[in-house]
Amino acid sequence: MSSVITREHTKNPLKELSWFGQSVWLDYIRRSLITGGGLRRLIEEDGLRGVTSNPSIFEKAIADAAEYKDILDAAEYRDYDAKALYELIAVRDVRDAADILRPVYDASGARDGYVSLEVSPALAHDTQGTLEEARRLWKAVDRPNLMIKVPGTAEGVPAVRQLISEGINVNVTLLFAQSAYEQVVEAFIAGLEQRLARGLEIRNVASVASFFISRIDTAVDDLLAAKIEAAADAGERSRLAELMGKAAIANAKLTYRRSQQLYSSARWRQLVSHGAQKQRLLWASTSAKNPKYRDVMYVEELIGPDTVNTMPPATFDAFRDHGRVRQSLTEDVDNAAAAMDALAAAGVALKEVTDRLLEDGIRQFDTAFLQLLQTTSQRLERRHRGTINPQKYALPPDLAAVVHTTLEDWKKHDKARRLWSGDPSLWTGADEANWLGWMSITDDQLAHLQPLEALAAEVKAAGYKHALLLGMGGSSLAPEVLAATFGKIAGYPELHVLDSTDPAQIRAVERRISYESTVFIVSSKSGTTLEPNIFKQYFFERAKQELGAEEAGNRFIAITDPGSKLQQIAEHDHFRHIFSGVNSIGGRYSALSNFGMVPAAIMGIDLTRFLNVAKKMVAACDATVPVDENPGVVLGVILGVLATLGRDKVTIIASPGIYDLGAWLEQLLAESTGKNGKGLIPVDRERPGSPEVYGNDRVFVYLRLDSAPDPAQDEAITELERAGQPVVRIAMEEAYSLGAEFFRWEIATAVAGSVMGINPFDQPDVEAAKVATRKLTAEYEEKGSLPAETPMFEADGIRLYTDAVNAEALRKLASQPSLAAYLKAHLDRAKAGDYFAVLAFIPMNQAHEEALQQIRHAVRDAKKIATCVGFGPRFLHSTGQAYKGGPNTGVFLQITCEDAQDLAVPGQKYTFGVVKAAQARGDFEVLAERRRRALRVHIGSDAAAGLASLAAAVKQALQSA
Repeated sequence: MSSVITREHTKNPLKELSWFGQSVWLDYIRRSLITGGGLRRLIEEDGLRGVTSNPSIFEKAIADAAEYKDILDAAEYRDYDAKALYELIAVRDVRDAADILRPVYDASGARDGYVSLEVSPALAHDTQGTLEEARRLWKAVDRPNLMIKVPGTAEGVPAVRQLISEGINVNVTLLFAQSAYEQVVEAFIAGLEQRLARGLEIRNVASVASFFISRIDTAVDDLLAAKIEAAADAGERSRLAELMGKAAIANAKLTYRRSQQLYSSARWRQLVSHGAQKQRLLWASTSAKNPKYRDVMYVEELIGPDTVNTMPPATFDAFRDHGRVRQSLTEDVDNAAAAMDALAAAGVALKEVTDRLLEDGIRQFDTAFLQLLQTTSQRLERRHRGTINPQKYALPPDLAAVVHTTLEDWKKHDKARRLWSGDPSLWTGADEANWLGWMSITDDQLAHLQPLEALAAEVKAAGYKHALLLGMGGSSLAPEVLAATFGKIAGYPELHVLDSTDPAQIRAVERRISYESTVFIVSSKSGTTLEPNIFKQYFFERAKQELGAEEAGNRFIAITDPGSKLQQIAEHDHFRHIFSGVNSIGGRYSALSNFGMVPAAIMGIDLTRFLNVAKKMVAACDATVPVDENPGVVLGVILGVLATLGRDKVTIIASPGIYDLGAWLEQLLAESTGKNGKGLIPVDRERPGSPEVYGNDRVFVYLRLDSAPDPAQDEAITELERAGQPVVRIAMEEAYSLGAEFFRWEIATAVAGSVMGINPFDQPDVEAAKVATRKLTAEYEEKGSLPAETPMFEADGIRLYTDAVNAEALRKLASQPSLAAYLKAHLDRAKAGDYFAVLAFIPMNQAHEEALQQIRHAVRDAKKIATCVGFGPRFLHSTGQAYKGGPNTGVFLQITCEDAQDLAVPGQKYTFGVVKAAQARGDFEVLAERRRRALRVHIGSDAAAGLASLAAAVKQALQSA
């Protein structure tokens, strides 16, 4: 979720709301917000008038145990159960927040300054239970500016009347329908009348009626979308489309008009004469769930006297930044009524919608409360085991001092809050704020799990044995990690991932599946990426041949951003499903969005469990967590600081069970930070060596799977620490811990980008290789061949290619014109602090990887430099950005081969082999343009024999060094 940052404004829209009689409250509470001065600043700088809480908010806070260690770890509370501990935490936070808001309460004559605390949602249909718990909480908090939250159910309304008559302030929640609101008003008035009849004071008895907004639009829009899809007439589709996003605001405006009528009665005027204050309408659920809608729509369109708008932090920040203020509640009320009539005429029964929303709301609050108790219980179980995925680090004193200074700077300048509020000045002041959707995606996914759960059930019921994902980079790497880590889950399809244009690799994947039992996932954010598009062309045509045209479309699922070319193709070809990405989430930050979670659902991963683990890390990295206890910020500061000090080779050592996580980290780190001559160079799959093979340009990250560790890795890491190398240790309990790591590393990468002074959300040099590739494939389409090349050397079936500058340098350094001599000359150009990267445009399989690992380790041990291995073209969408745009410290050895058997791309003259060759040549061309030290080795059509010859020549070159 987002957090709140206070900024200086000459004109603050939040404060302007008071001009129109509306109070702004915050739907958020956390210990550090109270103790760190944040709540006071919001009151002083933004005109905050109150705070609301709910079980979900407290659950997020408690998930990060650091803020509540004094209660959760206290010996005196050791025998408390989860609910009792939660109440200790909640009562203290609410009481302290109420004390901070007390001046507002006093100055407003008990109109504002309230903090709300909810009775257990399990009591929603229990009048007596609600009364007992409300009285107990009222007594425990013991503050006049407390409001007890009671749901507006049939059983809750009598409790409201009774509590008001007892002088207990009430926030009536989960109101969706005007009829329910009228019952609540009656209960409030009746309660005051009962109190007045007993001769008791009513002046300071306060209440709000929380009317929920955005959930109505979400439900109604879903109904309208189904009707639009079923409508045969274009005019009818257009009329239905015009009603999208209209129901919630229209419903609220009509309810407000009814409120004005109810509070103009003689009965109410009699109570006013004794000092009664009106029960104000409070607009709740005011964050826009639909990304197509303006993010502050439910604030801007609901401004009027005697109302409250309680906003979650992201909406609070957004309205401060770009909210527009006018008295909108009384505008176009007739049009609001017309909209409701039009919805009824279209067959949308609003009463059915609101009845369902009430029950869904109770169920969701109850689920959140159970999750809260579960989180508290888990925290108790971890009392002596640390927090989720514990993180430790050991740095030499000189490095530790700089890291400490930087953390203090982050603390002093409130940078964690600026991060969560999307302040672009934290980076380069460019468009960074437009790319932060990943920060709130976990909660969004948990709130909208039903389509993913339905997909999982549907695929399971269909009996598919295989799922083949067709994608590149951010669309393929997270699913690949999940597939490799979880393996095949019983009852669900086995997930395969194709992210190579190599014909042999495509054929190998195709041999592993059967079209009769496979569902295909085409995944591309932009929908214009070359590789997923030609993968789709190939497999869709093959599916049509095997299954028939109609059934082929039913086997395909698309994941893409709204309105993309892929969406258009998927609609045209009648894909089974189209799942949307989020425009504000870049590919490499999309693991927890649909790009990662749709494949996860299909392969049978428990998404509720997975995302709840991620949610705990979101809470642990929240802006309100102290900087030096925030795992994402601390890791990002370490990586960013060490990179600026020359330790920019992030060496990833992962337990065998989570070995593939490194491939995802490679893209996240390299593509995010490798630009403007700076960058983190990830070193993945390099086996641990003795301390003497490493220079002073590394930081080691040990990702240890506690349930299945590798003792040899444990020992190697300990040796590195003893040798004075900087080491970060992250302990993962199980496979589901990946959810937490995805988020921790996204935060860390964003923070590292800030420390390094770059924009971590663009990839300016990736496009250069794509342009070069398109130029070559276009030439092939026109001429039927790629441009001719002349090798600088050829012998025994191996040819060497490079540009004129590199060729001249190598000829000067080589003792003779031989393969070993040229390789020696090339490798001798690597100096301390450089790295060696093997870029292999050959089939990615175990045998080839072992051969490349042999080469990279021989170079590392001889040259004492970091080494990388990447298979093309997949690395082009990953580490390729850093190789071209990062520091010019790489020595590159590109390996290409001839395809023993090529494969046609349907509808194109070029083949997959031609595309791969064009990608390799385009990539090399850009490396040469950037003055990189690069040499290409072409090993012929027998890749295994060619790699063996190359390995022997590398060995000879190193021995003669």
